Amino acid sequence: MANNTIAVLRQMLASLDDAKKYQSLRDVMSTMNAPDLAAVFEDLPEEKMPVLFRLCPKDLAADVFAELSPETQEALIRGLTDRELKSVVEELCVDDATDLVEEMPASVVKRILAQAEPDTRKMINELLKYPEDSAGGVMTTEFMELAPDWTVRSAMDAIRQNGIDKETINNCYVTRKDRTLVGVVSLRALVLEKNEQRPVEELSVVTSTDREDAAQLIEKYGYLALPVVDKENRLVGILTVDDAISILQDEASEDIAKMNAMTPSDKPYFKQSMRDVYKSRIPWLLFLMLSATFSSLVIRGYESALAAVTVLTAYIPMLTDAGGNAGSQSTSTIIRSMAVGDITPHDLPRIIWRECRVALMCGVTLAVCNFFKMLLLDRIAAPVALVVCVTLIFTVLLSQLIGVLLPVIAEKFKIDPAVMASPLITTIVDTTTLLIYFNVAKMVLHI
Repeated sequence: MANNTIAVLRQMLASLDDAKKYQSLRDVMSTMNAPDLAAVFEDLPEEKMPVLFRLCPKDLAADVFAELSPETQEALIRGLTDRELKSVVEELCVDDATDLVEEMPASVVKRILAQAEPDTRKMINELLKYPEDSAGGVMTTEFMELAPDWTVRSAMDAIRQNGIDKETINNCYVTRKDRTLVGVVSLRALVLEKNEQRPVEELSVVTSTDREDAAQLIEKYGYLALPVVDKENRLVGILTVDDAISILQDEASEDIAKMNAMTPSDKPYFKQSMRDVYKSRIPWLLFLMLSATFSSLVIRGYESALAAVTVLTAYIPMLTDAGGNAGSQSTSTIIRSMAVGDITPHDLPRIIWRECRVALMCGVTLAVCNFFKMLLLDRIAAPVALVVCVTLIFTVLLSQLIGVLLPVIAEKFKIDPAVMASPLITTIVDTTTLLIYFNVAKMVLHI
């Protein structure tokens, strides 16, 4: 249904210069939600953006703006008057306004801050002080505070009076005069409490901050918002569930990029220039190419063995691929488990024992199947087939062991485990596989 509405809106925009049916456009837009409207803006020519934005219902315009990519936001700002920009900035949640300021060029930031109210400008500057990867860097300061000695009735009165300007009122935060956090009370608890004279402190519960950890707390416990406190336990903001979802998506995208040997980018694919894509890929490609030199050195060192039994060369790709795949599977599993908190570096002995048993089962299964395949289909002599299959077992075992150790060691030393993923594992495994292969061949075939 939403896709049909988007298609209709795009058709109307295509004929806007001829028809100029602004009221019809406004009627269609009023039925849409912010993410769908933002998708329409992303495809618009820059000159049409301000026209469509002015037709957005006022209560929807800021939500649409917050959903746009930084590049589209910048293009739209260029077409807005100072008065229109002021209206947008004031309607944005403070955390969204802060994100906007962080993403924009200096000239645009200067214009944005010039249109913001002094209080808004002060809150934006406060949030900019926090590191980008901290909970403080993504929190909002627009939350509902209650005093511990307020009654349920006075708390409800305060929510009715001030809640309209807050990002969420589902959870309210009980704080003392010095803003020390006492606890959290849900709106549900206040509404269902029969004793209107009961102090809100009796209904509150305390919850306890890297931004990814905070986002995972929201995901794990189903919170709609999480309080962010400073070192003195003073409440400075809240992290809401929509921000948590964005954080987890960003972290997942970053990990995927690193696991595939690319520099992470926060831009959509088609918003990246070819130069950006090139710069994100070439450093790792150069590193991996140069690191493959070790494999070449191993092969050169065993040229005499290869010359004696040339058929060994044919099975090098199969062995290195099997080792790389086994290592990648193990690494991906470990990185994912650490990301969601299932395992920690302290679990390393248990992890190694478990992965070694799995590796032996996988390696033996592959070796048995490959042995009969080499004898029956490839018509290879049994001693050569034995060399390949024994190597296969050791390769899978060693690959999965390396695949476990590297991410856990990286986590222990505060390095992103994703850096230790597939491409790097494959490079290391290729070299070790060749060493195992040629040494087994020398022992079994006496070459």
